[in-house]
Amino acid sequence: MKKHSARVAPLSACNSPVLTLTKVEGDERSRESPAPAEAQMQAGAEGSGRASRCCWKCSVTQLKKIFWGVAMVLGVCSSWSGSTQLAKLTFKKFDAPFTLTWFATNWNFLFFPLYYLGHVFKSAEKQSPKQRYRECCRFFGDNGLTLKVFFTKAAPFGVLWTLTNYLYLHAIKKINTTDVSVLFCCNKAFVFLLSWIVLRDRFMGVRIVAAIFAIAGIVMMTYADGFHSHSVIGIALVVGSASMSALYKVLFKLLLGSAKFGEAALFLSVLAVFNVLFVTCIPVILYFTKVEYWSSFDIIPWGNLCGFSILLLTFNILLNFGIAITYPTLISLGIVLSVPVNAVVDHYTSEIVFNSVRVIAIIIIGLGFLLLLLPEEWDVWVIKLLTRLKVRKKEEIPEGNGDIASGLPNKSRRTRPSMSSFAH
Repeated sequence: MKKHSARVAPLSACNSPVLTLTKVEGDERSRESPAPAEAQMQAGAEGSGRASRCCWKCSVTQLKKIFWGVAMVLGVCSSWSGSTQLAKLTFKKFDAPFTLTWFATNWNFLFFPLYYLGHVFKSAEKQSPKQRYRECCRFFGDNGLTLKVFFTKAAPFGVLWTLTNYLYLHAIKKINTTDVSVLFCCNKAFVFLLSWIVLRDRFMGVRIVAAIFAIAGIVMMTYADGFHSHSVIGIALVVGSASMSALYKVLFKLLLGSAKFGEAALFLSVLAVFNVLFVTCIPVILYFTKVEYWSSFDIIPWGNLCGFSILLLTFNILLNFGIAITYPTLISLGIVLSVPVNAVVDHYTSEIVFNSVRVIAIIIIGLGFLLLLLPEEWDVWVIKLLTRLKVRKKEEIPEGNGDIASGLPNKSRRTRPSMSSFAH
C-alpha cells in the first residue's frame, strides 16, 4: 500500500504542473484571443481591396469597350456611307457597276495577310504563314480546302457575294443613296425570316413586328416617288441585294456554322480567289458586248475605284472583326447611322425631295432595324426589371405606414388639450 501511494503521489505531483501549464496556456490564449478578429479584419480589408481592384478593372474594361465601340460606330458609318457616295460619284465618269464589283471583290484577298500580321503582333505563340493557313483550313473539314470543298462550300458564297454587291451598286444608278442605304437595312429582317424558316430559330414577336415594319417601309418608299418605273426598278434591285445578303448569312450558318477570326479571314480571301478565277470573264464579256464599255483605259478614274475598294474593305474588316474589341450591337448601329449621313449629302448634292411619306418610311425601317437588335432574352430582362421595381415599391409602402401610425398618437395627444379647454 505504501508503494502504491508512492506511485500515485508522483502521478498527482506530475499532474499538477500539467494543469498549471494548461492554465497558463489558457491565459495566454485568452490574452491572445483578439488576434483572430484582427486577422479577420485584415482579411476583410484585403478582400475589399481586391474587390475594389476587380471593380476598377471591370469598369476600365467596360470603358475601353465603349470607347472602341464609339470608334467602331464612326468607322462603320463613315466607311459604308463613304463607299456609297463614292460609288455614286464614280458612275458619273465610269458607268460599269459589275466591273466595279469585280475590282472591289479582288481586294478581299488582303483579308488573310492582314489577319496574319495581327496574329504576329498579338499572339504569344507565333506560327509560320503555312502553319496558320493549315490550321485555319480545318474550318472547311478534316481534309482542308480541297477542290471539292472549294466548289461546294466556297463557290456558292462567291456568287452570292458578287450578286449582293452588284445589285446594290446597280441600284445606286437608279435611285438616290438615301433610299438605297435605308432599304438595304431590311436585310436584317430577311435574315430573321430565313433563320426562322430554315434554321428553326426561336420565334420572337418583336422581330415579326420588325419584319412587318421593313415590308411596310419598302411599300411606302415605292409610293414616295409615285411608282415610277425608274424608282421601282431601283427599289427592286436594293431589295434583291438585301435578300442575297440575308441568304448568304443564313447559308453560311447552315453549311459552315460559326467561324473564328482566322477562318473568316481565310474564307473571305478564298472568295477573292474564286472571283479572279471564275468571275473575270464576265466583265470582259460585258466590255466586248458594249454593255459596260469605256473608250480607253485612260479615262477610268482609278482613284475612285481604289478609294471605293479601300472603303469597302475597311467596312468588311470592321464588320467581321470588330466584335473582338466591342459589342456587336454598336457595330450594327453604324449601318443605321449611315442613313442620315447619306440623307445630308443627298440634300446638298442631288434633287431629293424629303416628303412626309419618304420620311415616315425611313423612320419605320430604322425602327424595325433597331427592334431586331434586341437580344433574344430581352423580355426576361424587362420582367425582372419590373419585378424589382414592384418589390421596391412594396418595401417603401410599409415604411410610410409606420410613419403614419407613429404620428397618430402624437396628433391625438396634441388635440386633447384643445378638447378639454373647449369643454370648460
